[in-house]
Amino acid sequence: MSTSPTTAFLIYGATGYTGRIACNYANSLGLNFVIAGRTQDKTIRLASSLTVPYRIFSIDDADVVVSALKGIRVLLNCAGPFTHTAKVFMDACTQMGVHYLDISAELDVFQLADVRSEDAVRANVMLMPGCGGSVAMLGCLVGNIIEKCESPTRVDVALHVAGSMSRGSAITSTENLTTDCFQRLQGSLVPQNISCTKDFDFSDGRGKTACFPITLPDLITIWKSTGIANISTFVHASDTAFPTGDLSLLPDGPSAEQRLANPYHAAADLTEADGTVRRAVLHTVNGYTFTPVASVEAVRRVLDGQFRPGFQTPADVFGSGFVETIAGSSIKHL
Repeated sequence: MSTSPTTAFLIYGATGYTGRIACNYANSLGLNFVIAGRTQDKTIRLASSLTVPYRIFSIDDADVVVSALKGIRVLLNCAGPFTHTAKVFMDACTQMGVHYLDISAELDVFQLADVRSEDAVRANVMLMPGCGGSVAMLGCLVGNIIEKCESPTRVDVALHVAGSMSRGSAITSTENLTTDCFQRLQGSLVPQNISCTKDFDFSDGRGKTACFPITLPDLITIWKSTGIANISTFVHASDTAFPTGDLSLLPDGPSAEQRLANPYHAAADLTEADGTVRRAVLHTVNGYTFTPVASVEAVRRVLDGQFRPGFQTPADVFGSGFVETIAGSSIKHL
């Protein structure tokens, strides 16, 4: 084990596809961090290439995880499926006074953070699952529109996913598939009919695009940030976005060139009490570029003292302008 006495933050799952991009970005900024994972050879090779310290441990032993967080101020968990890793890390972070961030998009993880929130508040620790990805994109987009609203009663949001998925994301998505699709009505999560598609204008030159309902963690985070009791989440995916067949044979993830060629878009419709609908779109980089960059930027802000104890969202803590600080991202009101 190679360590430094006090390190600003730790990236766990560093040798995974998104973890490596996050590490390279953090290293390019000259940040003080340590990488960690359970596979010794891969972790040591990556640490050597980055010239950063490393720690080798699995999450099977809670005491080992607690010990591994000594000297750490912020943990960025990039190891999915997060239903397998989030609980042990949230518990250890709360015990050790370490802020917990991850790149999850799994509904159960956000529900867990909500349950663990009071313990985290008592420990002065922030729990922020989904610090990058759709939670930051859609949360900031809605937050940007709501500033112009007087009495919003409903929000419908859609993410336009382009390009292929990483192997890890595909496996995680498959493990977390359920027969139920949810929406939020009058504050409660209730089933949504998957045939109830909705057209969104992503302002990408293609006109209105049909999107299908899907359960996204934004059903929790947007409600938490805005208090809007009626929320539906949708996705439009390119033909190659959700792979089939033997997922273990997929490449680690899209190449830099593929990510550049497949930017993401998001759209939000906010309905006010008088029936007025306000719309805006977000144009941004590919999700596999956005997520690691936004996550490291979130960590930087936490290290600078920008945090709130308990379960929090990026839009709440960093503001609705956070998404536009990520290069290639802009919001347009329609």
